Amino acid sequence: MRIAIVDDIETERALLKMRLERQLSLYGVETEILEFDSSESFLAAEKERHFTVAFLDIYMKGLSGMDAAKELRKTDADCVLIFTTTSTDHALEGFQVRAFHYLVKPFSEGELAGLVTEMLAKLPRPEPILTVKVSGSDVRLRYRDIIYAEHFAHMINIRTTAGKTLATRQSFKAFTEPLKKDPRFFVCGRGAIVNLEHAADFQAAAFCMTDGSRVYVNQELLKPARQAFMEFLLQGGV
Repeated sequence: MRIAIVDDIETERALLKMRLERQLSLYGVETEILEFDSSESFLAAEKERHFTVAFLDIYMKGLSGMDAAKELRKTDADCVLIFTTTSTDHALEGFQVRAFHYLVKPFSEGELAGLVTEMLAKLPRPEPILTVKVSGSDVRLRYRDIIYAEHFAHMINIRTTAGKTLATRQSFKAFTEPLKKDPRFFVCGRGAIVNLEHAADFQAAAFCMTDGSRVYVNQELLKPARQAFMEFLLQGGV
């Protein structure tokens, strides 16, 4: 996902970027956020690359954010337009360019968090990325490439679709926090999590994974595990 922040005030751009990065990281969404200090520079860049979302300040020197939106709509019908402004006086014009939302300055991080949730629900779902440190280097894993992970001796051992087991040192809670927001993952107990996309069956007290391994479930979680597996199958996955 590529996001543009268009605002002629540097501190406003920096604050919005910081908050966006923080909120989007909670969803594991891979994002490139680019800043522009004018509508003109944004439109020039847009000719070279597509932006998924654009945050446009309405009141800027030179071309206004609203005028930039009208120009953008001549060639791009899909970009999600969000106006950051001190006034909603331009609501009618915003409707004409199919604006998704207005963020009235100064807005809180809570308001932005709600907007991010709505925004991601509207967009085609990007495949989330989990970054883990393996042998001192950052490794980026798509959620779909994780079969399961187990915690042992202060290490997380991640089994992947590439047939490899990656080891990273971190707490089980920290590792699973982003994954638990995705319906594909089920926490089997204190030290194991499975990706239901790669669960071939559930027998006795264990998930039978597509790589031939078995991941056992804590006794008190057997019923929720069976239910989660059946619901995932009935829904046809994600």
